[in-house]
Amino acid sequence: MPRIRADELIDARERTLALVADLRDEELLVPLLPTINPLLWELGHVAFFAEHWTLRTMLGRASLLPGSDRLYDSAKIAHDTRWELPLPSRAETLAYLDRQLEATLDAPYVDERSAYFQALVLFHEDMHGEATVYTRQTLAYAAPQLSTLAPPSIGVEIEGDASIPAGRYRIGARRDDGFVFDNEKWEHEVDLEGFRIARRCVTCAEFRTFVEDGGYRRESLWSEDGWRWRVEARAEHPSLWHRTKEGWERRHFHGRIPLRDRDPVVHVNAYEAEAFARWAGRRLPSEAEWEVAAAGPGRRRYPWGESPANPDRGNLDGWYGDVVSVDAFADAASPWGCVQMIGNVWEWTASPFLPYPGFAADPYAEYSQPWFGVQRSLRGGAWSTRARMLSTRWRNFYLPHRRDIITGFRTCAR
Repeated sequence: MPRIRADELIDARERTLALVADLRDEELLVPLLPTINPLLWELGHVAFFAEHWTLRTMLGRASLLPGSDRLYDSAKIAHDTRWELPLPSRAETLAYLDRQLEATLDAPYVDERSAYFQALVLFHEDMHGEATVYTRQTLAYAAPQLSTLAPPSIGVEIEGDASIPAGRYRIGARRDDGFVFDNEKWEHEVDLEGFRIARRCVTCAEFRTFVEDGGYRRESLWSEDGWRWRVEARAEHPSLWHRTKEGWERRHFHGRIPLRDRDPVVHVNAYEAEAFARWAGRRLPSEAEWEVAAAGPGRRRYPWGESPANPDRGNLDGWYGDVVSVDAFADAASPWGCVQMIGNVWEWTASPFLPYPGFAADPYAEYSQPWFGVQRSLRGGAWSTRARMLSTRWRNFYLPHRRDIITGFRTCAR
């Protein structure tokens, strides 16, 4: 696989630091919630993970921070325990990050494993950066200071379904794809019946109609697990929505903005998505259906082709600072005519997160294997996701009740 460039590792670190630079020391500690980590712990964990794989595992070196395993090893330190640890100060943590990056950049290239581990730590840091965005949203902190662009121009409204014929299709990572996580390995065939999938995600206007039609109070629309969650959570609408005399608003970090009809509904969980789909007489796509709809019969790496993402093709990397209209990027549709299958919002599927045939865990065994059969598969990527990570083969996974993440969905005809 190709070597990771130094500027990519530097860029990931600059993003990590930018996401917390404006926060006070006390804001880095955060209240104990099941969906987030102390941001001060996250910073140290990023450095620990990187040195563990690129310096200690690869080169046999000692830790740059004595005792780091007892502080930052996420596989061994229970979530709630992270609030009780004697963490180094902010200044000491930042110094640890500096030492680690410098040592990683100076590390010799031994063999292809060096490139593998550098890619692993790059994408790991990218994912923790996205988690920091989620944390800031959860805690109603100010929006992160990322460079943003004016909203993309819109042509016509995108409606209707794409029709995909029955057939035998190939999904999963190819062996010449470069770095891929173990859960994407390897390409294999699936037999699909013909199906019709929405060309775009469900909008706020559509979901508002579901809410106002009593969708959250009609048990028949919900799965057994979904209804149990709804009752326990006392959910009546998406978590960030707020109704005023003038209409609905959505909280965006520490402010509120009017609900925009053609935005994708966002911060909804899998249960909410399923209930809406049943109300609409539709269903969520399977993971395989989603990938085929995104990649097309020619197995494109990106919905639009083989060239990487840019701001004309999708909403990624914080370029626009929030979700944009479902009608944007019509020229970057998949071969079947589906838009925004990479970027804007992660999309729930109907599929549990399971291994592909012949699965074998990679060196970072804790990444996928513990979550098979427990979590739900999502696809696509959100506005907060780093563009360099994604392809039509990329698999994400979360517990189905999570709605702190930047998730929406599209539906299929029954």
